[in-house]
Amino acid sequence: MNYAHYSHVAELFDFPGPELAPRGRALLDFLSENYPAAAVEVEHFLDAIPEKTLDLQELHTRTFDVQSLTTLDIGYVLFGDDYKRGALLSNLNREHAQAENDCGRELADHLPNVLRLIPKLKDQNLLNDLVRQILVPALMLMIREFEPGRIEKKNANYRKHYKTLIDPAAGCDSTVYRLVLKAVLQVLAKDFQVTETMTKLSDWSSRPQAVDFLRLVEKEMDIERDANPVNSGCDA
Repeated sequence: MNYAHYSHVAELFDFPGPELAPRGRALLDFLSENYPAAAVEVEHFLDAIPEKTLDLQELHTRTFDVQSLTTLDIGYVLFGDDYKRGALLSNLNREHAQAENDCGRELADHLPNVLRLIPKLKDQNLLNDLVRQILVPALMLMIREFEPGRIEKKNANYRKHYKTLIDPAAGCDSTVYRLVLKAVLQVLAKDFQVTETMTKLSDWSSRPQAVDFLRLVEKEMDIERDANPVNSGCDA
């Protein structure tokens, strides 16, 4: 099967420039014909993102980086700083190198890098394992982080730590990236027949996890505060 479309799906998660919207519209034409459910999500995403590039970049940063709702580093989503993430990074680094897949300045488990690896992997069994055991569980946990209750808890921690909260552009839906995460999951479900896997994982992903992004955020802010209370935004 030709998996070239994953390279184009990956572009939706790159740090955005003015090319995001036209590339997204080109991808939408492909998805509408082959993955109609995913196309609906991407169309809503493209209709909702800010028109100004700077506002779009700030939205991306607020979603995945500074005061983030989740992260694009899927190994961190699954394992936090556990040694298992190190093992995953080591294995992915090897596969990226063998496939000549350039990861740029990001780590091997960065979602766009992993999506671009899909059409370059020759071992179908390895690819199936990557999708079922890594990508699908990670995406389900990432999508969970956009639930209103979890966002409010993260924002409360950010307010406490930084004293201020970064606001998205006026009139912008701060959770809009959840739509393209859902779209990727739907494309994977069709290409790799993982609907049953997703059903089995749905209960697991809705429960508190040993590795939980919300708790990881709290832990990192506590470490930063204790290490440098003056510059952390907290009272010394």
